[in-house]
Order: sequence, then C-alpha cells, then structure tokens
Amino acid sequence: MQKIRVLIVGYGNIGRGVRQAIERNPDMELAGIVSRSPDRVAREVAGACPVMPVAPAEAWLQALHPDIAILCGGSKNDLPQQGPELVRVIDTVDSFDNHSRIPEYFAAMNAAATESGHVSIISTGWDPGIFSLERVLANAFLPGSRAYGFYGLTPRGGLSMGHSDALRTIEGVQDARQYTHAVPTAIERIRNGENPDYCAREMHTRECFVVLKPGADPAAVEKTIREMPGYFAPYDTTIHFVSQQELDEKYAGFPHDGCVVASGKTGDAQHAAAIEYRCVWGSNPEATAQVLVAHARAAVRLSREGRKGAFTILDIPPAYLSLHDRDELLKNWM
Repeated sequence: MQKIRVLIVGYGNIGRGVRQAIERNPDMELAGIVSRSPDRVAREVAGACPVMPVAPAEAWLQALHPDIAILCGGSKNDLPQQGPELVRVIDTVDSFDNHSRIPEYFAAMNAAATESGHVSIISTGWDPGIFSLERVLANAFLPGSRAYGFYGLTPRGGLSMGHSDALRTIEGVQDARQYTHAVPTAIERIRNGENPDYCAREMHTRECFVVLKPGADPAAVEKTIREMPGYFAPYDTTIHFVSQQELDEKYAGFPHDGCVVASGKTGDAQHAAAIEYRCVWGSNPEATAQVLVAHARAAVRLSREGRKGAFTILDIPPAYLSLHDRDELLKNWM
C-alpha cells in the first residue's frame, strides 16, 4: 500500500486531532507539521515528526514531499488568507465553518485550485460537512421538506471551536469558550410535522465565557461580541466574564452534539414522514479531525483522476472517503 503523506498546517486542537486520526488510518502517514509557531510545536511533538515554518512553501514541499495538506487554522482570519495561497502549491482539505461566507470562500478556493491544477475540499467536518450532506439527503428523500440542523442538545450545550476562536481574536480577550444551545421547542415543532421559517436566534442561543486581559474594557469587549457578523450578531448571546482559573476548571473538554431533523409527506395519501440524524462527540476537534482525514483520502483520489478545483462533501462519492475497496464495500457495507 502506497501511503498518503499528510501535512498538518496549524497545530491547535484540530491539528492535534488530525495527528491522532492519521495514526488510526493505515493508508496514511504524517509527513510533518507546518506552523507559525514552529518552536512551540517542535517542543510539543518532541521529535515525533518534522516541524517547519509555514513560509516559504518551497522549503517544506522539497523536504517533506506531502501529498495533501490539511488546513487546521481558524475560519475567521486564517483560512480566508491561507486557503487560496496554499492550494496554489498543494491539494488541500479544510473545515471552514462560517456558513454565511461559504459561497464566497468556495469561489476563492475554486479559482485558485482551478488555476493551479489542484484539488481543494472545503468546509468539511460535522457541520458544515456531515450535517450538510444529511440536510440535502433529507430534502431529496422528502421533497418539499426543510431539513434543520440543531447543536448543543444537552443542558451544558456544545463547545463551538470556530466561535471560541472568533472570541479569542477580539482585542482585550485573553481566552474564551463559547457554548451553543439548541432551543428545544424549535426542534419539537419540526418533529410534529411543521416546516417553520426560522431565523437563527429562534433555533439557537450562544453562551460565552470570556477571560479578559489586564486593563481590558469589558463593555467594549461585550459590544464587539454582540455585533460580530455571522458569529454572534444573529443570536441571543449571554456573556460571562470569568477568571482563567474558572475557565480551566469548569469549562475544560470539547463536548458537542447535534441533530438534523426533517418532516414531510409521502404518497398520494400524504402520509406523515420524518428523517432524523444525530451525532454525539466527546471531543469536537477530534471528531472534526476524523472527518478531515477521510476527506484527505478523497481529495487524493480525485487528484489522481486528474480533477481540479474546489469541492464540498456534497460532491464526494462516499466510496472515496472509505479505507475499504469496492469489493469489500459491496460485501460488508451494503
């Protein structure tokens, strides 16, 4: 088996999860890590793999010979800049998760990938990603229905990495975590057969736990949070200012969960029908990483077929994601 050589770009929580996921996939091997903080990452991995700075790309391309780069940076600032730059030199996979900007990001990645002859699979994880696929399937199987995604079904809610990262980019914020809470009555309306035209704040609320830097203005930070487009402005948001110790002790870990729900009718008799898909993750970044690694396999297969441009999970044949060959899939997975 010729192993796929994977390069990790950015070594935070998702990057660590990708490294673990590569170890669980026998057709892959870690080529190395590139980071804007190579000294920190080198100390953390303690010689387990090569670590190099992000630029210049020619250096790590020649030294590491990767087949694919998994981009593990944040969606707010990192990926919009790094994505189009890196796909010009290597095939990429990322988890860009700002839903409202996905069309814009797709266009930029598609232009860069098409021009350079590379493949880029964007916005993959569990939402956007798995849940995107489930929404499309539900609508296809129940024409006329709407499929809704809900996140944070438990009282504690679900830890959102993208929104937490967005909080940490705000001036005056030392550390932060953001939990998403589904609105239970909104889910029940759909299970009861309705297809409401929800706005964002009717489906979810946001809860932020923020540690301020010394001297930071709480009112200014709160205003910036509430007005942040795409992330917090569309939602009812609760903000708690806490100490670093309280954040570390009470809000450790990365739990998340969610469901896709759709209801509709079938047949001339208009029988009620419903589709529901749920996932529960003990670790949000590790779950996202597993999905990213499966899509890295798909990207390499597309590239070897001579394909180029940007793709999403909606464009990927499921067999391309799987470690197993077609005969085994037909025998054991159908």
